[in-house]
Amino acid sequence: MLIGAGDRAQLACLLEATARKPGNVHRWADFPETSYLDFVASSVVVGKELQLEKVCQFGVGPAIERAVRETRSQVGSNTNLGMILLLAPLVAVPAGGDLRAGLEAVLAGLSVADARAVYAAIRHATPGGLGDAPAQDVAAEPTVNLREAMTLAAGRDTVARQYANNFADVFDLGLPALELGLQRGWPLERAIVACHLTLMAGLPDTLIARKCGIDKAEESARRAAEVLKRGWPASVEGCAEIVSLDRWLRADGNRRNPGTTADLAAAVVYVALTLGLIPVPIHWSRSFDPADSALVGLCFSGSGTEQLIRAKAFS
Repeated sequence: MLIGAGDRAQLACLLEATARKPGNVHRWADFPETSYLDFVASSVVVGKELQLEKVCQFGVGPAIERAVRETRSQVGSNTNLGMILLLAPLVAVPAGGDLRAGLEAVLAGLSVADARAVYAAIRHATPGGLGDAPAQDVAAEPTVNLREAMTLAAGRDTVARQYANNFADVFDLGLPALELGLQRGWPLERAIVACHLTLMAGLPDTLIARKCGIDKAEESARRAAEVLKRGWPASVEGCAEIVSLDRWLRADGNRRNPGTTADLAAAVVYVALTLGLIPVPIHWSRSFDPADSALVGLCFSGSGTEQLIRAKAFS
C-alpha cells in the first residue's frame, strides 16, 4: 500500500511520540505543560501542511512556517519545530527517485526566502534555550540562503547540522540502528527506542546543551551509551539502566528532555517508511505492545496517582 509523503510525515510523528523513549513525552508519560495528546494533535497538522504538493507550491521555508504557526494555533506550544524542520526537506523529495540524492538537490536549492520564512517560524515557536548567535541570528533578517544559515548553526544544533551534512546522522547513525532492531524481529516501538538511544549516545542532545549546558548533554550521551553497553533490551542490567536514565532525564523539571534526539528519531522513521523498511499496512498494536518487558519500566516515572493508574493498566 502506497501512502503519500504527508501521510508518512504524520505517521512518523505519531510513531515517534508513542514510543516510550527515555526522558520524553509518550502515551504513558506527560509533562506538566505538554501532553501526549498535544503531540498527537501536532502530528495531524504536520500531515496536513507537509504534503508534497503544498511544499512544492509554497517552498520548503514557507511550508515550515505554515506548519509551525498552525501547530501553535492548535496546541498553544512548541511541540514539533525540530520535526518540521527535518521533515519538510524530506517531504520535498519527489517520489520514485533516490531519496538521499533527491534530498541533496532539495537542500542545494534552498533560498534566502526559505531562510526568512524559517527564521519567522523559529521566532514564532520560541524554542527553549535559543540564545543569541554570532552571525545570522534568528532575531534579524537573514542575508544567506537557508542551508548556509543552518550550516552556521550546525555546531550548536543537531537539527541544523542535518542541513549541512545532507542528513548524514539520520541515514548513517539512526537508520541502521532502527533497521537492525527490525531485522532482529523486535516490535517497532523497541526498534524506535533503540534508534533513539543510538542517536543520543552518538550525538549529545543539543536541546539539553542549550538548557542545561554541554556537560549535562555529554552526560546524557554517556548514560545512553551505558544502556546499550549493558545489553538493553536483552539483559536485566540494561533494562534497569534505561529506567535509571529515564528518571535522571525527567529530574529537574524535565529540563534534560532530549528533544533534539526525538526530532531526529522522527526523521529516521519517516525515511524508514519511505524506503519500505516499515511496511504499511502493519499490525500497529503488535508493534507497540504495552507489556513489552524491555520498556514497561518506563511507564512508572510519573506521580503517585499516575503510577497507580498505570499499574492497574498492566495488572
